[in-house]
Amino acid sequence: MKSIPQVQLVKMIGDTIVVVEDGLSKLNENDLEREYPLLVFKEKTSIEYFLVHLAVHLGYHLGQVNYHRRLLDN
Repeated sequence: MKSIPQVQLVKMIGDTIVVVEDGLSKLNENDLEREYPLLVFKEKTSIEYFLVHLAVHLGYHLGQVNYHRRLLDN
C-alpha cells in the first residue's frame, strides 16, 4: 500500500489496537502455555513465546519507522 492518506492510516492503526487489545484480553495463563497452532520457526513454540517474538519484532519495525522519519525531517 502506498500513498495512504494520514486520516485513513491513523484509523487503521486505531482499528488494529482495538483488535489486539480484544484478543489479548481473552487470553489467560493456560492459553499462553499452549502450543502456537502454526509452525513459524524450525520448532513448535508456545503462544507466549510467539507473542514475545511479535513484540520484539514490532520494536524492530518501530525503529525503522523512526529512522525514516528522521531522514525526512532533514
